[in-house]
Amino acid sequence: MKPFTNFSSRMVVLPVNNIDTDQIIPARFLKITTKEGLDKHLFQDWRYDESGQPKPDFVLNLPRARGCEILLAGDNFGCGSSREHAPWALTQFGFRAVISTSFADIFRGNSLKNSLLPITIPAEAHAELLAAVAKDPEAQVAVDLPAQKLTLPNGRAVEFPIDEFSKHCLIEGVDELGYILKREAAIREFEMRHDPGIDTLAG
Repeated sequence: MKPFTNFSSRMVVLPVNNIDTDQIIPARFLKITTKEGLDKHLFQDWRYDESGQPKPDFVLNLPRARGCEILLAGDNFGCGSSREHAPWALTQFGFRAVISTSFADIFRGNSLKNSLLPITIPAEAHAELLAAVAKDPEAQVAVDLPAQKLTLPNGRAVEFPIDEFSKHCLIEGVDELGYILKREAAIREFEMRHDPGIDTLAG
């Protein structure tokens, strides 16, 4: 994982409520064990027609979607079954954050473990963002993870919640295992204090 840095970006808008993980990445692609190429199947059944051709009016197929690092979604994003492939597909497409009024808990957890920041904002701020993009498709927002702030196109800053451990791991660019390994010396010292004859991490 790369350390999560502050950034500004345009937004891809998909304001549909209750988008489940089977729409984000259909179950038939879960046999894939690598993240590579999953972006091609992101929203597969909405994005392509029956012959596999891109639907020209679907938002991810529009030229302006290229380079956008933020998905502005509807309420209860990522509901349904648990699958890490959902944040994998989103990050492979280039998204670094998803903005919604709420997220399914399992999707939120999987996202935080895969460098995808779920940003929850109040309904009025969400409506303001939708209106801003409708007025100007090039409108940008700025994400400040350490300060937990999303700056809207008009300059207004909106705070978003995130637990301290997840924020630390994102900023440091580590998962739970990486977090533990960075504390190897402290763990070894603790173990030695409790039983000098045991060095559990000595290998």
